[in-house]
Amino acid sequence: MAGREGGNRQQETPAGVGAAWAEELLEHLRPAARDVRKVVAWLSGAVRGSVALQDAAGNLVAGTRIPLDEGLVTDITSGRIASAAWESHERHLRLVRVEHPSHACVLAVSRRAPFDRRTSDVVTQTAPVIELLLTARESTAAGLRLQRATSDLRLAILQLLMVEDTVAARRVAAGLWPGLLDAETACVYVVESEPAARDRIAEECLDSTREDALVVRCPAMDGHVIVVSPRDTTGDALRSLVGRHADTFLGGSVRQSLARTATAYGQAVSALAVAHFRPDKTAVYAERTHPERLMDPEALRAWTARLLHPLDSLPHHTRAELLATTRLGLEFTAVSAAKVLGVSRNTVRARMERVEALLGTDFADLTVRAVVHLALNTRIGLPDTPFARTTGTCGPGLSDLLSGPARTWAQDLLGRLDADARNPRRTLRTWIAAGGNAERAAQALGVHAQTVREHVRSAEPVLERQLLAAGTDLYEVVLAHLLVGDLDLPVLQRST
Repeated sequence: MAGREGGNRQQETPAGVGAAWAEELLEHLRPAARDVRKVVAWLSGAVRGSVALQDAAGNLVAGTRIPLDEGLVTDITSGRIASAAWESHERHLRLVRVEHPSHACVLAVSRRAPFDRRTSDVVTQTAPVIELLLTARESTAAGLRLQRATSDLRLAILQLLMVEDTVAARRVAAGLWPGLLDAETACVYVVESEPAARDRIAEECLDSTREDALVVRCPAMDGHVIVVSPRDTTGDALRSLVGRHADTFLGGSVRQSLARTATAYGQAVSALAVAHFRPDKTAVYAERTHPERLMDPEALRAWTARLLHPLDSLPHHTRAELLATTRLGLEFTAVSAAKVLGVSRNTVRARMERVEALLGTDFADLTVRAVVHLALNTRIGLPDTPFARTTGTCGPGLSDLLSGPARTWAQDLLGRLDADARNPRRTLRTWIAAGGNAERAAQALGVHAQTVREHVRSAEPVLERQLLAAGTDLYEVVLAHLLVGDLDLPVLQRST
């Protein structure tokens, strides 16, 4: 279709003049140079005019906007015509249809001089190049959307496992990864790298495990990749991966039931701290004697049932949600727990405050946190036998549990600190009583807060436990102080 005003005649140039433009155009198809905007800018210079690439709705995709007849644009984008030309005394216009995977576009070129054969060829040959680049961009965008959706789905499965909803986790996983979570137990691994390298490491984790594992970019730690796998070969594959990369570390849990994924995750993070000091940069959580294993199991279960009884009246889903959130909130900060669970930190705090109210206690007290942590681990650690449902006040109390072999274990553990002339044991006891606050502990001891921190930090390798970060290690040390009587028993509404 062509239109003319004023009887202007086109001046044509023989084909082949300036044929170097074709090579320049092909250069834009190289992987490193694929950019629709650069091609449009190149076309503008090649024809010495203005160029616009717009869609059917009039949105400018690239170039500079040119006034166009809407009816003519509609005819081209709808497929009624493939191209059009229009001329006046002041400008000459060419419009060409450009195919797009989802909708057609219009390539409009405007110049003061008439279109000769060369410029017409340049416009005609540029259109399919733009089509190729638009198709490639759309395919890349679709691939990225699929990757993000798959990544979000993996995170959703992990979050369901973290709150002990294994049924829903299996149901979600079955569609894309059949059989992935069919096993009753699994190990959790955490691979740590520089944040900038995490995406590449995550892809290598997927390749190394052949998608026989749940690989998730940790929502709380930018450099962490979480891997949940029931396969025994996963550990070897990940160790090999870590061996190939500098500044990459691996921590792994012992095998746990799927319902204890949160516990296994805590173990993997604890092992990761040890991995930083290992020549091979890997570590598996060391199974050691835990205080609850030295307590009378029947008495421990009865005490746990009494302590957590106020939550029994809640609907099952609500109760599981509160318990799972509290377990994570006691292991990590509210911010980290919120990111892992996919909720806001205010939601985490609100759920924990509700549990505090139901139990009639205060989580600001480290001894309370340690005792409730003990109860939560007991509840999930021995799932085969149902807990007794008791509403009375009789039964074993916390003081009854803190005796026997567990007390001997505590004396041996804390006794490791007695050889230090600085008396870090007293500092540690005061720091725990102050809720882990170095400033308040320093005031009570009459020393500088940095001294308190140094004493606590120096106790970590002696006790072989992390103390400055909340979690199982710290709570075991707190329980040890309760067992030997160095700290008073916390006041709990139903456990004493």
